[in-house]
Amino acid sequence: MTDAAPDPPRALPPGQRLVAELPVHHYGPVPKHRPESWKFMVFGATLDGQEHHLDTAAFAALPRITVTADFHCVSRWSVLDNVWEGVAARTILELAPPADDVIGIMAWAEYGYSANMRMEDIASPRVVLATHLDGEPLTPEHGWPLRLIVPHLYSFKGPKWLRAIEYLREPRRGFWEERGYHNIADPWREERYSYQE
Repeated sequence: MTDAAPDPPRALPPGQRLVAELPVHHYGPVPKHRPESWKFMVFGATLDGQEHHLDTAAFAALPRITVTADFHCVSRWSVLDNVWEGVAARTILELAPPADDVIGIMAWAEYGYSANMRMEDIASPRVVLATHLDGEPLTPEHGWPLRLIVPHLYSFKGPKWLRAIEYLREPRRGFWEERGYHNIADPWREERYSYQE
């Protein structure tokens, strides 16, 4: 009897290198979480024209999903098989639907940080508003209490310390997109920089 052959190495997007664990990278300081005043908001071009707010308890009561996904940073490192748990982005889109002419969203985080994406990206069944990583609550450095995870795009499209989703009728660029990063950010197409658009 022979030992089974090891699994072949997994493919990485072009230009990426494998790292063992998720590094801590962010712009600005780690915010202090205040659960008594925290709320998540959906605003902009909502179908009913209203802002929608979820406090800590209301958000925690939403149905949860688990997604196992690779994580690709635009600065050329990747971590495989992260297990994210949280609320499906589709749940938020159903709870507070966009108007018919919405073309995309802006994800807003603490300190005014933002990331834009197309509706088809935020509506992917694998996009999760994550509260947990690998079975443990997110640490503050990794985005507690809420981090947007968009596995099929570079990670700058998924802000830590997520606070809101704004529905957009016109295209706008987010924080890193305004500073020269790609508007779509598909790692398999190596869409890193705006000059590639």
